[in-house]
Formats: sequence, structure tokens, C-alpha cells
Amino acid sequence: MQSGLDEAIGGYLSERCDRMSTISNSEAIAAWAAMPIDAIEAYDDQGDFPKRHLMNGNVLRMLGPVDGRKVLDAGSGEGYLSRLLAEGGAEVVGVEPAAALLARAQKIEQERRQGIRFVQADLSTLPEVGQPFDAVVCSMVLLAIPAWQSAMAACVGALKPGGRFVFSITHPAFENLYPTWRDHGHYQLDRYLDEYEMPEGHAPDFHRPLSAYINEVIGLGCRVIELCEPRMDPQVARDSGIEAIESYVALPNFLIVSAERDR
Repeated sequence: MQSGLDEAIGGYLSERCDRMSTISNSEAIAAWAAMPIDAIEAYDDQGDFPKRHLMNGNVLRMLGPVDGRKVLDAGSGEGYLSRLLAEGGAEVVGVEPAAALLARAQKIEQERRQGIRFVQADLSTLPEVGQPFDAVVCSMVLLAIPAWQSAMAACVGALKPGGRFVFSITHPAFENLYPTWRDHGHYQLDRYLDEYEMPEGHAPDFHRPLSAYINEVIGLGCRVIELCEPRMDPQVARDSGIEAIESYVALPNFLIVSAERDR
């Protein structure tokens, strides 16, 4: 069973043609590497406001206990999630291709010495970084990768049989939730089933329907065990003083998926 699953994952890495690659992985990585240093340093120990109040608690819960477990933070950015995992007792390897984000993560690790190993690598061509892992987390990363199918296959391939794979994305049905709600007082959507590039922000993201991600992880030999559409606590929204933040109470801007690699 194990060898058959490994062959299937290898097939995805070598044979599947990643769709919607209007730019290459190297171009996407270069765009993230050009992210302004002040924007990188704006992240705090919880990442940012949405991650603090919507994402982190759910991602960590869906990973399960990490104390003493070997965890890959796939697309670790400036390292906030790697640090949270290390605080929970995990042995963490963080993989990040963008040099500016990696440098920030390594600088903080040098200061705090949590035992995190950060590696510069493209997830779609993941090298040997200590596989296999008990768990792999890929938070808000796949939506930014042109070669996302190869990246997802690499994440699953890095797991032990029975290992946990948790990934999060902007919810495909509510990607422009905040600006649309702010401008119109409700959410509007006129395009969902197509796949397309979204050029906003420091680097482009890519819209893909939810079925693309779920069918892909199932096809890689995983069993989906939970979907989470986090909702902001109404009191947190009121206390924030942020215009239109009630949109996060009404609708889910993010989606978190937990799956297990079949034994």
C-alpha cells in the first residue's frame, strides 16, 4: 500500500500539468521576495489581525497535539507559524522560497533559538528537508503558487502514512469579501468556476474553485477529516473599530482543510 501511494504521488509530481500558470513559480517567488521590509516586519507573533482572530487557533487545533512531533511548515514566510508550532513543542522545519521572508525568519530564530530549521526551497520541487513528517501545514500558500498541484503533492509526499495535512486558503467563494462589503454593504460574486489570476497585493494570488483543492487532496490519497470556515467573534469585530469588519462575522473569508494521508 505504501509503495503504491508513493508511486501515485510521484506521478502527480512528474506528470500532472499545473493549470493557470500565467506566470512561473520563479516569477511569483521573485514578487514575494520584493515585498517591502516594513510590510514583512509588520507581522507580529500571531501574524496579523485575521490570523490572530480567525486562523491560528483553528489551524493549530486541526493539526492536533504537536508536542514532540516533527512538523513541516510549508511556505513558512517570515516564520510566525513556525514559532507558534515550536512553542507547542514541535520539531519544526520551515520551507520558504522568498529570500526576504526567509531572512526575517532566520534573524528571529537566531535571536530566540527555538530550534527551528529554515530552508530556502520551492515547494513545487521540494528537496530532502527531513522527510517524513508527522504533520505538514501549508497556511495561505497554495493560492499563491502557480504550480500548486505539484506543491500539494510534495506536501502530502513529505508525510508519514497517517500523517496530518492542514492547509488554508482564502475562501474561493468570498475572496474579495472585505473590500466588496466595504464598498457595497454586502458581498457580490460574479465569477467562481473559472480559474484566474488575482494581481492585487505584493504578488498575485490565483482563484480556483473549492472542488479543485478538495479533489486534488483526495486524489493524492488523503482522507478529508474536517473543513473549517472560521467566523469572527462579533465582540472582537465591534472592539476592533475597523470599518466593514462585520463582513468577517457574516461570511467566511478563509477556508481551512484538514486531511490525513492514508496508511
